Amino acid sequence: MENKKRVLFIDRDGTIIKETVDEQIDAFEKMIFYPKSFTFLGKIAKELDYELVMITNQDGLGTDVFPEDTFWPVHNFILKSFENEGVVFDKVFLDRTFPHENANTRKPGTGLLTEYFSDDYDLENSFVIGDRLTDMELAKNLGSKGIFINDETNLGTGEITVKRDELDSHIAIESNDWEKIYEFLKLNDRTAEIHRKTNETDIAIKLNLDGTGKSDIKTGLAFFDHMLDQLARHGQMDLMIKVDGDLEVDEHHTIEDTGIALGEVFHMALGNKLGIERYGFCLPMDDCLAQSAIDFGGRNWLVWDADFKREMVGDMPTEMFHHFFKSFTDGAKANLNIKAEGTNEHHKIEAIFKAFAKSIKMSVKRDVEKMVLPSTKGVL
Repeated sequence: MENKKRVLFIDRDGTIIKETVDEQIDAFEKMIFYPKSFTFLGKIAKELDYELVMITNQDGLGTDVFPEDTFWPVHNFILKSFENEGVVFDKVFLDRTFPHENANTRKPGTGLLTEYFSDDYDLENSFVIGDRLTDMELAKNLGSKGIFINDETNLGTGEITVKRDELDSHIAIESNDWEKIYEFLKLNDRTAEIHRKTNETDIAIKLNLDGTGKSDIKTGLAFFDHMLDQLARHGQMDLMIKVDGDLEVDEHHTIEDTGIALGEVFHMALGNKLGIERYGFCLPMDDCLAQSAIDFGGRNWLVWDADFKREMVGDMPTEMFHHFFKSFTDGAKANLNIKAEGTNEHHKIEAIFKAFAKSIKMSVKRDVEKMVLPSTKGVL
């Protein structure tokens, strides 16, 4: 995907200018620019690597109901105004048909956009930005995601060809605030997945660093599942882990290989690491105190200061806790320093995982206004 171009397919009316009651911008006095669109579309154009493409339905353009001589002066003024603020649309596509014509060039149809169905474009990581459900269905038809500017106008509802709830999974964010749209796009795409298969384990992991704490974890070891669930919940990341390991031999390969794969998927999701905080956490849990300090600095190292007096906690050997975190640091290319003290072994390891989760949450947090690499070396 590195060499493929991402695109923002941007609607016009109701998106960068306000929609009118008659749904036709044919006079300057009817035109109002959408709040914050200049500022934050300008930042998107300057700071992000999307091609900008305008795609708009203009019902009956060129007919008696919508003469071209009333359309072009306003339309060209809109384009020039944005161009003056650094927002240049690479392409502008206008569909002139009426809804009843059912033309494939009219949104949600993709007839005007066939050139983007090529190996040059990364449609999966592209977005359609618009105020109508037809824009969201266009996103679905392109294999992209939608950014829904919902002003509760319900425009386009009658033109979608699928049930309304079928579009929900294709809407990445719903907001009528261009600042939030900019922040979403700038901070977007810290997701990754991995499939790691050996003769001993078959592991699939999906990670969203900016999730809400959802998890679906099945490793075959109930206590290990419980600990990894702490990572998702307290780290506020979405985490799916499926492991089919050789537990008939013992637990070693399942735990070790999960740690390696989990570390690798973190390394992938962090990407260029711009704006991350990088560092650590400490928390108490009943009789225990656990400290986790992590640095996603590109070098793997583990300092482990935690002893366990029991051979097993649940169905997990305590000797494998150290091994899991060592495997994670190898895969994530991270430094990790863990210390824990206490009397209850269950509390001790749970406190470690919770502190680990919190240290990750803290270290991967980003500031949209300070998207710089936190390193004097210039590389992490």
